[in-house]
Parts: sequence; structure tokens; C-alpha cells
Amino acid sequence: MASNLKVIFLFLWLLQCGGGNVDVQQIPPIQVALLKEGISIPCKVTFPYMPKYTKFSIFYYWINSLGQKISICSKSEKVDIPSGKENKTATISYDHRIMPLENTSSTGTYYCEVKWNDIQKMGKGVFVLARGTGYIETSYGWEILITLTALLAALSITATALLLWKRKCLDLQQVDVYSVLENNMNNPSPRKSPPGKTPKKQATLEESSDTLYENI
Repeated sequence: MASNLKVIFLFLWLLQCGGGNVDVQQIPPIQVALLKEGISIPCKVTFPYMPKYTKFSIFYYWINSLGQKISICSKSEKVDIPSGKENKTATISYDHRIMPLENTSSTGTYYCEVKWNDIQKMGKGVFVLARGTGYIETSYGWEILITLTALLAALSITATALLLWKRKCLDLQQVDVYSVLENNMNNPSPRKSPPGKTPKKQATLEESSDTLYENI
């Protein structure tokens, strides 16, 4: 009998430990927020539908760039157990909205912490980068536009220079060809007689000269 009681108590203890798993999650871990839009601190609480865990308190705070812990707010929650959900696990979101952010010094890590009677769980936090209105829309857009414009201008200048250089080389080659042709037309090469032969006209002139000297 005693052995059976031990088994029953052990089973009940394991059942309570298994059902007593609680957790706090904060997703996404990073946010970028504009001042006028504010931020939402994520806080998902996981707990079993048991009277011991349906009552808890939630604390919201943040740690600024100086490492100072600043409390935001806190609230108490009491969740009704739905019919047929006893000992089942539930996950409920308790996000807290901050609207608006004061200034860019609101940048920091925001935490959600949940406390039960004997258990305390804290989320890993979400880092919030606070920026002025329109910062994201203008910064990278102008940088990309300027970079593309400069790249296109450089490519255009390079292409134009190559075309001019190629055209100049072609013009020089054409001038050289025309010069050679013109010289050939103005100074034709004299026709050469075959070696050992005297042109007929030249021979006739030489014979007339000889006859003239003899008569003298």
C-alpha cells in the first residue's frame, strides 16, 4: 500500500512539474522605430492552465545607452481557465505600446518580466533603434542614387574617349594612304629599257650627229 502511494505521489509531482513549465519570449529581437510611430514591446507568456499559474504580474522596463534601468509600467493579470483546457499549455501575447517616443535617446533594450508566486521569468529583450521621422527613407536612397549616377557618368566618359581614340587612328591611316597615292600620281616612275638595247629614236639622233661632224 505504501509503495502504491509513493508511485501516485511521484506521478502527481511529475505531472505538476511538467505542466508547470513557464516561459517569456520577445520576438523580434531588433526593431527600428520612428519617433512619431512609437514602438511595441513584445511579450509572449507561456504557462499551463492551472490555478497556480493563471495569476501573474508583468513588468516592462528598458536599459538605456548608459546602462541605466528605467521602469515603464507594470500590470497584474488573471486568466480564466477555459472549459476542457485544464493543465493544457497556453501562450498569450501581452505587448505594450509606447506612443510616441520622446526622442532618439529612447534607443535601448526593452524587457518584459513576468512574476508568479514562486517563479520569475524575464525575456531576452528587444533592442530598439529610435530614429527621426523620414530618416530611413532618405538616407540610403540618396546614397544609392548618387552612386549609380557617378558610375553611369564614368562609363559614358570612358566609352566616349575610346570612340574618339579609335576614330583618330582611322583618320591617320586614311591620310597616309591618300598621301602615297598622290605621290605616285605626281611622280610616275620612268620606263626602263631592257639592258643592252638602245632605243631606236636615240640611235637615229646619234647617227645624224656623226654625219654632221664628218661634213664639217
